[in-house]
Amino acid sequence: MSKEINRILWKCRRGMREIDLLLREFSQNKLNQLNKDELLILEQVLSYDDQKLYDFVFKNNTLDNDIHENFINKYLKTFSKQGNF
Repeated sequence: MSKEINRILWKCRRGMREIDLLLREFSQNKLNQLNKDELLILEQVLSYDDQKLYDFVFKNNTLDNDIHENFINKYLKTFSKQGNF
């Protein structure tokens, strides 16, 4: 694994249980399938605090960033809807 992937995996470890489980499931199943641009977007998404991510994923609050919202809708919300975590 590259240093970049390891750094992202470390950032996926979160303090809020729901977000931690969601990101853990995502990283185990999809992280290695992302292209370089998607990895960059993921790193940007991981800069949000847990509450902001939780509010977007589970309460449909906006992040005011279409690129980040589209990424989360495509990759992370699918896990939350399937109950995979």
